[in-house]
Amino acid sequence: MKHCTALLILLTALCSAPIAQAAGCIKGAIVGGLAGHAVKHTLAGMAAGCAVGHHMAKKAAQNKTTTAKS
Repeated sequence: MKHCTALLILLTALCSAPIAQAAGCIKGAIVGGLAGHAVKHTLAGMAAGCAVGHHMAKKAAQNKTTTAKS
């Protein structure tokens, strides 16, 4: 039952999150959820993974625009 609840939360988040603001969040949440599941903290892993994934995507986009300008 716990897995069904986590899956339902994940699917709801994926369907309701705006694409422009979720850059990297989905991939990060999947990886973080899997890592968190290994240590019995799936939801915390998903949240942390989303934050890290979003940060890395933002950083990559900034580097791409900097490289394109020079």
